[in-house]
Amino acid sequence: MNKIYYRDPYIQSFKTELQHQGTDGQGRIFVVLKETAFYPTGGGQPHDLGTLNGIKVLDVEEAEGEIRHYLEREMDGSVLEVSGEIEWERRFDHMQQHAGQHILSAALEELYGYKTVSFHLGKDLLTIDLDIASLPEQHAEEAEKLANTIILENRPIVTKWVTAEEAAHFPLRKQLSVNEDIRLVIIPEYDYNGCGGTHPSSTGQVGSIKILGWERQKKKIRLQFICGSRVLKQFQQRYRITKELSQLLNAPEQDLLMAGKRLINNGKDLEKELEEAKAALLVYEAKEMASDAAIAENGKLISGYYQERSIQELQKLARLIAGQSESAAVILVNETVEKLQFVCARGTLSEINMKDLSAALLNKINGKGGGNPHFAQGGGEKLMSGEELLEQALELAGQKIN
Repeated sequence: MNKIYYRDPYIQSFKTELQHQGTDGQGRIFVVLKETAFYPTGGGQPHDLGTLNGIKVLDVEEAEGEIRHYLEREMDGSVLEVSGEIEWERRFDHMQQHAGQHILSAALEELYGYKTVSFHLGKDLLTIDLDIASLPEQHAEEAEKLANTIILENRPIVTKWVTAEEAAHFPLRKQLSVNEDIRLVIIPEYDYNGCGGTHPSSTGQVGSIKILGWERQKKKIRLQFICGSRVLKQFQQRYRITKELSQLLNAPEQDLLMAGKRLINNGKDLEKELEEAKAALLVYEAKEMASDAAIAENGKLISGYYQERSIQELQKLARLIAGQSESAAVILVNETVEKLQFVCARGTLSEINMKDLSAALLNKINGKGGGNPHFAQGGGEKLMSGEELLEQALELAGQKIN
């Protein structure tokens, strides 16, 4: 197989012969060509996309000694000549990112001895795993600075096929993973590395490198960064967001941090005030319910039916009512779209066992709950309406009173 992408990674279109067509174990259609400019997935770099005779290439893999181009649909087998078109924007992006990874990894190793143990080229960003437990911010900044200096110097990036004996004469950054067909990617007097990926012909074409952040991953540091056109794309995205935030917060860009902190603090104050207001309303609601029950014929049972109310609110409300009505039993039922819930409590002079009452109610709705003789709660399936559950609860509690 003649790999055109090694001979010239800048070739965007080519003509070749169809060798054979087939399907893999998953039923995917693929073709094998006499030669190809399509780079297959490998070495941390994703495959190329494009077309063959106008048919979309969905994936490219090297398998069983051949490069398989997986197609959107079957190719006409009677046509021997194949015209290939590479999706150039994707290809050149991968060339920029991969070369940028070499440059940054070399900078981290040259300055601080940090070795890169793995590399992944993603759709939006790149990651490298460094064989270290922590990364000082200053070290990241200095490595980024050196990497961008190497880019600005526009040094050549050359490739060289060597034997294992010849490779031993180069100051390789990492141990080779193969013993034959060794391809070196070299930035003279800076980085020497065995690599099968595609790269531009000079460091200047990488454009720039920007580290975005890092995190601890399995006793190593995973560093995220971007290169080339992705840096500009990231800048444009962040600029739009910054501009919109500036308008929303009515503050110039340099004051956005202060405006954001002020907004957060105001939000916290408002949340506190809202919680205080809710608590006051619950106290008022409890007083009203206790007062209404006191003048009713049966003041020993206080009940309420609600829809889509939080169980936490009902817990507080039940305790407040029970605290103000020493001889009363409190039963509150809440109905949501999917389930029924209840809370029951008793005043200090009531003799109704709330744990027993809860058990009886849970049995009716196939539910789960817990509590003690003074306070209990639970929830279960909507085997009846909330009003029906409340009626049955009041009936059970009434039997206990009588």
